[in-house]
Amino acid sequence: MINRVEIASVNTNKLPVLSNKEKNELLLKVKNGDEEAREKFINGNLRLVLSVVQRFGGRGESADDLFQVGCVGMIKAIDKFDLSQNVQFSTYAVPMIIGEIRRHLRDNNPIRVSRSIRDMAYRVLQAKEQITRETGKEPKIEEIAKRLGVEKEEVVISLDAIQDPISLQEPVYNDGTESIYVMDQVRDTKNTDEKWINNLAIAQALEKLNAREKNIIARRFFDGRTQMEVAEELGISQAQVSRLEKDAILRIKKLYE
Repeated sequence: MINRVEIASVNTNKLPVLSNKEKNELLLKVKNGDEEAREKFINGNLRLVLSVVQRFGGRGESADDLFQVGCVGMIKAIDKFDLSQNVQFSTYAVPMIIGEIRRHLRDNNPIRVSRSIRDMAYRVLQAKEQITRETGKEPKIEEIAKRLGVEKEEVVISLDAIQDPISLQEPVYNDGTESIYVMDQVRDTKNTDEKWINNLAIAQALEKLNAREKNIIARRFFDGRTQMEVAEELGISQAQVSRLEKDAILRIKKLYE
């Protein structure tokens, strides 16, 4: 898929590239109903769709179909994009393109999910979005169930049924020097007491760490916090937490070699 020159009858080598200034000027015209500007803006963002489609390679899906579905997501993003928000169009559009492709993959998944469960899932997602807009924070399962008048078990089952599996080794962020993976953002709820430290016999090694490293190790492995939570509490980036955590663990290992 990645090396294809033509996809969905579009020659990818001839796709136009717009500057940020051109995109902003075209967007203004698009919002004022200029159809010619709309067509130019769509063509100028097809490379964005292509870059997203390439993430879904190796699933046995038609690249042409995924590209067309991605274009639908991009067009929806154009229609909903708010010029008053201080954000690049690509930043807004990529999640919508990904969402459109994932919906397509779910609906065409060989492991069929019943229509009633799928419909419930979409109602749940709509309710979740509404509550988030109203309260400014992500709602709990109980809140969504109450809004829809259903049991919370129905909410959980419907959401689980439409989730795509994801590898714990999938990178979710890279600052150019350090990658953060899905597993780094997963809270550990089973190994948050002294068993971890006793089993690895690192009590003395922890005393060799500096205050910041010791603080991070304690929050991560004893309190069961995610890297993102630790970063917010300490006022540093998640990449810094990841780096400090790995350095601390490496020091501990060296002390016990």
